[in-house]
Amino acid sequence: MPTSLLMLPPQTPTTRAWASRLAAALPELAIVVAETEADAARAVGETDAAFGTMPDALLRDARRLRWLQAPQAAPPAGYYTSALIAHPVVVTNFREIYNDHIGAHIMAFVLAFARGFQHYLPRQLRREWRREPLDTGVIHLPEATALIVGVGGIGAEAARLAAAFGMHVIGVDPRRREAPPGVLKLDGPDALDALLPLADFVILTVPHTPATEGFMNRTRFQRMKRSAFFINIGRGMTTRLDDLVAALRAGEIAGAGLDVFDQEPLPADHPLWTMPGVLITPHTAGHGPFLDDRRFQVLLDNCRRFLAGEPLRNVVDKASWF
Repeated sequence: MPTSLLMLPPQTPTTRAWASRLAAALPELAIVVAETEADAARAVGETDAAFGTMPDALLRDARRLRWLQAPQAAPPAGYYTSALIAHPVVVTNFREIYNDHIGAHIMAFVLAFARGFQHYLPRQLRREWRREPLDTGVIHLPEATALIVGVGGIGAEAARLAAAFGMHVIGVDPRRREAPPGVLKLDGPDALDALLPLADFVILTVPHTPATEGFMNRTRFQRMKRSAFFINIGRGMTTRLDDLVAALRAGEIAGAGLDVFDQEPLPADHPLWTMPGVLITPHTAGHGPFLDDRRFQVLLDNCRRFLAGEPLRNVVDKASWF
């Protein structure tokens, strides 16, 4: 029986095209495209690998399943069910494909705050020509410290860019042991509270996991400099937005650049929309060209590795969701 890959529903024109491309590139791999849950249920018992979201009801019958490619870099809470964690299947994801796009987005926030755009953009809307006083409202980046929380692919790219502007970059990460280029000091997560008071920019790139849910709270905002800016492009559930609002209102931090939120879309009546010092983008930090092709190349590479019995790319620690 040939090795098989099940494309789980729902299907899109993109996933159907991927199935055709995989079949052409790897004729030894049987590609099964399940258009419906019923199609998936009929096929799952004989499949060796799968792409997409695997409900527990299907997983119970996945007797041969050895590899599951998640459809995102960081699937939403609920993807890694207890059943999936307990199952011997190896899960991989699409991390690393957004590094350049999100790194640029992070630096857009940093540069905007460094040059006072949080003051000038609202004035532009009011057609108000008013400058900040001379030598105020500007952060000289070679004298500024960026603390990157999560120095994976995205964090490492942000560090490289920040260092190119002369910034002093430090970081914390639970897995990486050696500092990548641009990071002058790398510690584990236990050092976060000690490092927060040193930073002019605190930049979150971490995924939503059991360990990171709500970990940026009022106590941690109070540890930051009153002149510091908070930037989150990771996942909204890592930050308690009510605590962030309270910290901004109390002047405990200078501002925030936010691309992700614990509720999306952010409600129109949420105070963050109109708070001074806040810049908002609607979960677009990862947007940019080439993403679908990058996803396909990860899937194709892992299919080749799977067929050859080689280690897979982007293996997930299922219990940690990443």
